[in-house]
Formats: sequence, structure tokens, C-alpha cells
Amino acid sequence: NSSSVKEFILLGLSENQGVQKIYFVVFLLFYTLTVAGNLLIVLTVTSSRHLNSPMYFFLGHLSFVDVCYSSVTAPQMISGFLVENNTISFAGCIGQLFGLHFFGCTEIFILTAMAYDRYMAICRPLHYRALMSRRLCGRVVGGSWAGGFLHSTLQTLPTALLPFCGPNKVAHYFCDVHPLLHLACANTRAAGLAAVANSGVISLSCFLILVASYVVILLSLRGQKSAGWHKALSTCGSHITVVILFFGPRTFVYIRPSSDLSKDRSVAVFYTLIPPMLNPLIYTLRNGEVKGAMRKLCRR
Repeated sequence: NSSSVKEFILLGLSENQGVQKIYFVVFLLFYTLTVAGNLLIVLTVTSSRHLNSPMYFFLGHLSFVDVCYSSVTAPQMISGFLVENNTISFAGCIGQLFGLHFFGCTEIFILTAMAYDRYMAICRPLHYRALMSRRLCGRVVGGSWAGGFLHSTLQTLPTALLPFCGPNKVAHYFCDVHPLLHLACANTRAAGLAAVANSGVISLSCFLILVASYVVILLSLRGQKSAGWHKALSTCGSHITVVILFFGPRTFVYIRPSSDLSKDRSVAVFYTLIPPMLNPLIYTLRNGEVKGAMRKLCRR
């Protein structure tokens, strides 16, 4: 490693001490709710015999990924609100960058798989069981993890190999590609374009696939009675909400070359912390089966 920088200082969301204490309480609550809510869903899906359809199989994996995804950034950020200088080692910083993209990309692929599952359930109900077999679902989830790993490796390696000779202040509350490229003592234009191509293209193309799948679902319901519409919208509504929350801010950060890092910082909260916290609420409040299974689990 050619870099002389051994650690980075994460600047966090605010320099103001009073505001930092408020943030500490708020984000600690967010993170606690995220972990508790998502682990409850994982437990519910794995322990319930009734929640055995592909939709819940994917939901269980989504919740597990959410716990990992928020755990990459939240603990470091929350502890940072209490100290003068929130430092992270060079290896820790690269590890955080890897984890962020690994779990984030895996989540994108799982959300896309869930949209395909909804499309199959609504547009091809008679063939649904045969087409969405356990084996296929297992392969899709395995492929999602493998895709996330590949994406993250391609994103992390070029950044890790750059020379960092100081300054070492990262204008963000976690280590991400754009803030680190700003600190490298080399021409990072190629690395920056590669990062935008890699993350931006994945986010945008999956988002377009998701939108297309919903357009097809809605078109297929044109001749149906209102009950069919209601059922489709209730199953898809929660998924659409999650997708917009997760993809909107993410695509904004990664699809454009980075210039204004302070904007990126505030937008990042909306895809690293808010969706993982809201996912359990969105999926359980709109789903009677999950609520029923949770009640049974709590009674036990």
C-alpha cells in the first residue's frame, strides 16, 4: 500500500456539538429500530410454516441484508457524534466501502427479484408455483449475493490502490468512493468515471426494470374488477414504496460526477438508514399474513 495516510477522519453530518447530541439520540433510535424490526422479520419468516411462498423467502433475505447494510455505516456514525475526531483506520475505511457496496448492491438485486416475483404472481398466477420453484428462488438469491460481491470488488479495488498522502478528512459520515477520490494524490478522473458507470448503471438499470415490471402488472389488470386491482396494489404498493425510497436518492448520488459532497452526505441518510428502518414497517403493516405470524411468534 503506497499511501502514507494510516487513518481518516470522518467529518460526519454536522460540526455543531449541540446538533450532534440530537443526532446521536435520533440515529441510535433509528438503528435500534432497524435491527430489531428486521431481525423480527427474519425470525418470523424462518419460524412460520405458513410464510413459505417465494415472496417471504425474498423478504427474509431482504431483512437480513438490511441489518448488515445499516450496520456497515450506522455504528461508526453514531459513536462519531460523541467524540471530537471520528477516526477510522485505512483498512477499516476500505472495509466500510466494500461492505456498503456489497450489501447495497445485493439489496438492489433482491428488490428486483421481488418485482419479478410479484409480476409472476399477478400476471401468470396459474404457472406461478411451477415457475417460481424453491430451487430457482435459491439461485436468484445466490446470484444476488454473488453480483453484489463482484460489483463491490470492482468498486473497492481501484479506490484502495490509489495513493493517499493527505489531507485525511473525509467529507462524509462513512467511506464512499466519491469522498475518497477527492483525497487521493493522483488523477482520479478515470476511477471516478468507472465508479459512476458501475454504481450508476446498476442502480438505474435495475430501477428501470422495476418500473417496467410495474407498468406491465398495471396493464395486465386493465380488464379486471376492482378486487383484483386492490389485491395487486396492496401487494405491490409496499414494494413500490421501498423501491422509491431506496433508489431515488441512491441514483442521485451515483449517476452524476461528484462535485457537491455536502449534498451527497444529507442524501445518503435516505438510502443508508431510512429504507432499512422502514422496510419492516412497510412490509408488515400492509401484510396480514406477516402480522399474524408475528403475533404467533411473540406468543411463543
